[in-house]
Amino acid sequence: MPQTTPTSRATVHGYPRQGAQRQLKKAIESYWAGRVDADSLLTTGKELRRHNLRELRDAGIEEIPGNYFSFYDHVLDTAWLLGAIPERHLAAVPDIASPAGKLDRYFAMARGTADAPPLEMTKWFDTNYHYLVPELGPDTRFALDASKPLEEFTEALEQGVTTRPVLVGPITFLLLAKDPAGTDGFRPLDLLDKVVPLYTDLLRQLHEAGAEWVQLDEPALVTDQPAEVLDKVADTYATLAAETARPKILVASYFDRLGDALPVLASSPVEGLALDFTNAASANLDALAAVGGIPDKRLVAGVVNGRNIWAADLAAALSTLGTLLGLAGSVDVSASCSLLHVPLDVTLETDLDPEVAGWLSFARQKLDEIVTLRRGLTEGRGAIGNVLHINESRLASRASSPIVRVPAVRDRVAAVTDADLHRTSQYGKRRQAQQGRLHLPELPTTTIGSFPQTTDLRKARAALRKGELDQAAYQDAMRAEVRAVIAEQERIGLDVLVHGEPERNDMVQYFGEQLTGFLATQHGWVQSYGTRYVRPPLIAGDVSRPTPMTVEWATYAQSLTERPVKGMLTGPVTMLAWSFVRDDQPEGDTARQVALALRDEVLDLEAAGIAIIQVDEPALRETLPLRTTDRAAYLDWAVASFQLSTAGVRDDTQIHTHMCYAEFGDVLQAIIDMDADVISLEAARSNMAIVADLALAGYPNEAGPGVWDIHSPRVPSVEEVVGHLRTAVGAFPADRLWVNPDCGLKTRGYPEVRATLTNLVEATGQVRARP
Repeated sequence: MPQTTPTSRATVHGYPRQGAQRQLKKAIESYWAGRVDADSLLTTGKELRRHNLRELRDAGIEEIPGNYFSFYDHVLDTAWLLGAIPERHLAAVPDIASPAGKLDRYFAMARGTADAPPLEMTKWFDTNYHYLVPELGPDTRFALDASKPLEEFTEALEQGVTTRPVLVGPITFLLLAKDPAGTDGFRPLDLLDKVVPLYTDLLRQLHEAGAEWVQLDEPALVTDQPAEVLDKVADTYATLAAETARPKILVASYFDRLGDALPVLASSPVEGLALDFTNAASANLDALAAVGGIPDKRLVAGVVNGRNIWAADLAAALSTLGTLLGLAGSVDVSASCSLLHVPLDVTLETDLDPEVAGWLSFARQKLDEIVTLRRGLTEGRGAIGNVLHINESRLASRASSPIVRVPAVRDRVAAVTDADLHRTSQYGKRRQAQQGRLHLPELPTTTIGSFPQTTDLRKARAALRKGELDQAAYQDAMRAEVRAVIAEQERIGLDVLVHGEPERNDMVQYFGEQLTGFLATQHGWVQSYGTRYVRPPLIAGDVSRPTPMTVEWATYAQSLTERPVKGMLTGPVTMLAWSFVRDDQPEGDTARQVALALRDEVLDLEAAGIAIIQVDEPALRETLPLRTTDRAAYLDWAVASFQLSTAGVRDDTQIHTHMCYAEFGDVLQAIIDMDADVISLEAARSNMAIVADLALAGYPNEAGPGVWDIHSPRVPSVEEVVGHLRTAVGAFPADRLWVNPDCGLKTRGYPEVRATLTNLVEATGQVRARP
C-alpha cells in the first residue's frame, strides 16, 4: 500500500510588533507628546502590520496570524473588544467619535490620566511581558466592538492573505481579570454567560468577512485549574462550536503542559489545538498519546522554542513531529508561543562573533526553522539534509566552546556550603545594629534606585558607543548627574538616597556587560510593556565577575552626602529571568554562578563603607513555575541564590530587595526565607493589598509598599499618598514600614518626579505626626 505524504503547514502565533527600528515605540511616544496626530500613529501601525505580513509570507509561513498587533497590550485590546471599560476611563475621555478620542481612551486605560488611575499591570504568566488587568464586577456591562480584528483581517485580505485572527480566549480573559471592589462571592469567571455570546457574535462577523480559522488563546489552562473551571471550558467550547456560521476554531495553549485540560479540549468539538512541546511542555506529547490522540483534529505543534534565542535542535524537533503524525488528523509546525518574546533578527547583530551568531535564533530565524521542519516533515529528512548537517555542527560548536564551561567557576560553585547561605545573626539582632549605624526615623523615605534617564544621558551614552565622547568625558557627565541627583534628594528631604544610576542602560544589561559568560546585543529589543523595550543579554557560558562593577559609583555618591546612599545591584534570579538563559544546564546552577559574582560585589561595597545594599529581585514571582508541583524545586534554588548573594555581610549592613508587578501571594514564604532586612514591593495599583498579605503571613522584617505607581504619568496628591500610608500603617507595624515608589524612576520625567517625591515626603510627615 503506498505511503501518503503528510500535509503540513508552517505557521506562528504572533510576531514582534515594534519594527526593526522600534518605529512603533517612537510613533506612540510622539503621539503622547503631541508631535504627531492620531492619523499618523494609525498609519505607522498599518505600515508595520503590512511589513510583518510580507516578511512572514516571504519566509514561507503558509498560514499567517492576524490581530496579534497592539498599540499597547493584547489583553487591553480584549477588554476594549468586549467593552469592559471602567467608568472612570469613560468619564476621562467621554468623546470617542474621532480616532484621537478612541486612542486617548485606550491609552487612559493603560497609563491613566490626572483623575483616572490606569488599570493594574502585572506579568503575563511566567514571562517578562506585562499585561493590563481587566476590571470586572458583577454589574459589568459588555458590548462588542469588533472593529480592530475585522479591520486588520480586511487589511490583510487586500494584500491577498487570509489571516487567522488571534484572540485571547474567554476563559483566560476572565481568569486574568479582577474585581477591584472585591465583591463577596463574585469571581470574574461568573460572567462567562455574558461573554460567550459576544465571542459567538465575533466569530460570526469574522466568518462573514472571510475568515477560515480563528485562534483562541487559552494559556490560563496550563495553570492548575479545578474541575469546576474545566467544566466551564467544556461548556464554553461546545457552545462556540455549535454556531454554524463561524470559522474553524483553533484553541491555543503555551508556556507549559495542559495537564487535566488536555482531555477536555481533546474531546471538545473544536477543530484544532495548538500545543507547546518545548521544555516542561514536552510532557504534552505523552499526555496526547494517553488520551488516544486527536485524530479528528488539526494539531499546531510548537516544537520551536518561542521564548528563548538558542537555535533549535532540528533533528530532535523533527523526531517529535514524526511521533505527532500518528496522534492527530494533521500536524502543522509552529513556535511554542508568539514570537513577541524574542528579538527580531540575528542578522542585525553585526558585532557578534559569527560562530556565536550561529548558535542563535531570533524571530526571523525561527521562521526559517519552522519552514525547514515543515519541509522535512512533508518531504523527508533527505530534503533538508544539508540544513540538518549545518545545524548539528553549530550545536556541537556551542557545546565544545571554551566560553561555555569554565572549570574555576564550577569548582567555586561546588565548594558552596549551607553556612554561605545564612546571615550571622537573626533579624532582631541585625536590626539593632543597623539602627545604631543608620539612625533612621520612623517610616524612612527612599526611592527604588533609578532616576530619570534624560535625553542628555542617552545622548552621552550613544556618543560614547560611537566614539564621539571619550571615557573621561563620559565619566564627568555621569558624575555631574550623580551630584545633581544627590542634591535633588537632599532638597526634597528623603532619608535614604540613591545615586540615580545614570551610567546604567538597563538593570540587567548593565551587569551582563561586565560579567563573563554574558553576551550583549545591539538590536535585541523585546517588549516589556507598552512602549518599554529592553535588550536582554544572553547567558552563553559560566559566569564570574572580573572586576568591581558599582563600587566606584556608590562611593562617589556617598562622598557627596551625610545621608546613607544605597548600593544598587540586580539579583541572580532577575539576572536569569530578564536574560536569555542558557539551556544546556539547570537554571539553578546558572543562578549560583551569578550569585557568587554578586556576592563579591556586595562584599566590596560593604568594604567601601556602603551601609545599605539593595539586591533587586523583581522577577522572583514571575519566574515561578506555572504548575504547583514544579514550584518547590524552583523556590529552593531561587531563595538560595539570593541568600548566597547577600548573606556574607556584617549585621550592621542593611540588605534591601525589591519586587514589582506580580501576584505575591504564592511566594510570601519564599520572601520571608530570603531574609532581606527590608523589602520594597509594588502596591499602589493594587491599593496596598500586599501589606495585609504580609501581615497575614507574619512577615518578620521591614517592608516598603509602594505608594506611587511610577508606570503612570500621574502625580499623586499628598492626600492620595497619605491614604496609602494610613492603609499600610493600619495593617502593618509602622516601625517596620518604609515609604517609597513602586519601582525605579527611570521612565519618568524630572517635573513629575520632583512633584511626587515632594508630596511623598510631606505625606510621610503627616502620617508620622498621626494622632
